[in-house]
Amino acid sequence: MTKEEKVEEAATEAAVTEEVAEEVEEAAEVEEVTELEALRQELEKARAQAAEYLDGWQRARAEFANYKKRNEQERQDLFKLANATLITRLLPIFDDFERAFQTLPRNLLGLTWIDGVALIYRRLQAILEAEGLTLIETEGENFDPLLHEAITYEESAEYQEGQVIGEVQKGYQLSDRVLRPALVRVAKGKSLPEIAPD
Repeated sequence: MTKEEKVEEAATEAAVTEEVAEEVEEAAEVEEVTELEALRQELEKARAQAAEYLDGWQRARAEFANYKKRNEQERQDLFKLANATLITRLLPIFDDFERAFQTLPRNLLGLTWIDGVALIYRRLQAILEAEGLTLIETEGENFDPLLHEAITYEESAEYQEGQVIGEVQKGYQLSDRVLRPALVRVAKGKSLPEIAPD
């Protein structure tokens, strides 16, 4: 082999080696791009899954908070209902105390045991008021079927039609709930005299 042939062969080998190197480099770049694309897809899947888990966790947390609020509200409602039931049962005793003091003979007013019973009545009244019990106003008020129960309708010159004339039994509210409506007498307009037919 001549020197020129050797140089030509070396040049060909160098060109082939360079081509092979370029192909290897291109293949490595394609492989890197493919691997990078696969990693990006995995990252997107992981992000989507993380967002789904976060959304589920937030929803579960909100549901639990709502459950706790609902449970607390139900507990408070049950407590209020129990209070209302107990206070409703105590109202007749409260009425009995009031009737007893209204009919008490004057000669017994100075006795200490009467003062003791009056103290018990005032303590009971204070406890019930502390629980939210309030008296329903009646005298001179306009009749309200949500608060009052009319037992009679009477003609009255002093009161306008629909006004409460008097109270027969006290009514009570516990916060905004009527425990017992007030039994009242209500004014009605004067009736016209009947004209006899001719």
